[in-house]
Amino acid sequence: MARTVAEANKRKMHSYYDYSLLFLILFLVCFGLVMIYSTSSYNAQRINGDATYYLQRQALFAGVGILIMLFVSKIDYRIFIKNLPIIRLKPVTVLYFICIILQVAVLLFGPTINGAKRWLDLGPLGRFQPSELTKIAVIVFTAYIVNLAPKKLDKFTGFIRVVIFIAPLLGLIIIENFSTALIVGIIMVAICFVASRKKLYFIVSGLLFGAIGSIFVFFVSYRSERIKVWMNVETEPKGYQILQGLYAIASGGIFGKGLGQSMQKLGFIPESHNDMIFSVICEELGLFGAFCLILLFILLIWRIFIIAINAADLYGGLIATGVLAHIAAQVLINIAVVTNSIPSTGIPLPFISYGGSSVMVILFEMGIVLSVSNQIKRE
Repeated sequence: MARTVAEANKRKMHSYYDYSLLFLILFLVCFGLVMIYSTSSYNAQRINGDATYYLQRQALFAGVGILIMLFVSKIDYRIFIKNLPIIRLKPVTVLYFICIILQVAVLLFGPTINGAKRWLDLGPLGRFQPSELTKIAVIVFTAYIVNLAPKKLDKFTGFIRVVIFIAPLLGLIIIENFSTALIVGIIMVAICFVASRKKLYFIVSGLLFGAIGSIFVFFVSYRSERIKVWMNVETEPKGYQILQGLYAIASGGIFGKGLGQSMQKLGFIPESHNDMIFSVICEELGLFGAFCLILLFILLIWRIFIIAINAADLYGGLIATGVLAHIAAQVLINIAVVTNSIPSTGIPLPFISYGGSSVMVILFEMGIVLSVSNQIKRE
C-alpha cells in the first residue's frame, strides 16, 4: 500500500520549464534587432551600401544563438560535470583549458583593433572574442569547484582556493581587457558569496581586489586617461562620444523623438549600435522607453533568481547565480558608462548591443539557466 502511494506521488511530479523567462529572452533579442537596425541603418548604407548590413549579421547570430539556447535547455546541465566516455575528462575541465588556449592565442596572434588585442580573426565568419566564451567557462567551472566542497568557503582559504583556479583565465583577460576581467571577477565572487555561510571576509577580499584593480588602472596610461576624460568630459577631446551620448539622452525627453528619429546616430555617436546603443534608445523612446527596458532586465534577473533558489541541486543554483551576476553587472556597467556615472569601458548591453560573440554567449547561458529550470520538479 505504501509503495502504491509513493508511486502515485512520484507520478504527480513533473518537470518545470520557465516559459516566462523564455518569453523575456526572445522579446529582448527582437527588441535588440529593432534598435540595431534603427541605430545602424544610416552608417550601414553610407559605408556598406546596405542599410540592413548590421541587422542581417546580428539576426544570423541571434537566430543561431536561439537554436543553441533551445537545444541546451533540453540537456541536463549536470552533463558539464560528468566524465566524457573516451578522454575521461569532464566537459567543464575541457572548456576551461580551451579558453586558456584561446586567450593565449589572442595575445599571440590576435589583430590589434583600437589599440587592444581582444579578437581572433576567423576570416569570412568575422571576428570572435574568446573572452565572451570565457565567461561561460568561469560560470560553470567556478560552480563546479565550489560544489565539490562548499563548506570550505566558510573560510578565507577556501575562497583563495577558488581564486587560484580562476586566476589563469582572469590574468590572461586583464592584460588587454580590464572591463571583461572585471565582469569575470564579479561572476566568481558572486558564486562564492552565495555558497559561503561566512560573509565578513568578502569585505577584506573586496578591498584586496580593489587595490589590485587600481594598479591595473592607474599604472596603465590609456586606462588612467579614461578617468581623466570621465572627470572632464566636456573639455577632453576623447570625451566626445560620451558627451554626444549625454546630448542624445537629454534631447529624448520623457517619450522620445520616435523610433528611427535619432539625430545623434547620424555620425555624431561613433558606432552607436555598439556599447552606446542605450543613449539612442533614450533619444528615440525617451525616459519612458529606457525605464521599460530596465524593467524588462529586472524581470529577467528576477526569473533567474527564482530558478537559482529553486534549483534541484547546489550546482544548478550556483550556475544560475553566475549567469544572474553576469547579466546584472553588464547592464549596470553599460548604463553607468553611457550616463557618465563611471569611466568609459567596453561593456555591451546584453541582448541589445551589436556583437555576434556577445549575443551567442548570452543565449548559451540562458539555455543553461532554462536547463536548470527544466530539472526543477513540481506537483
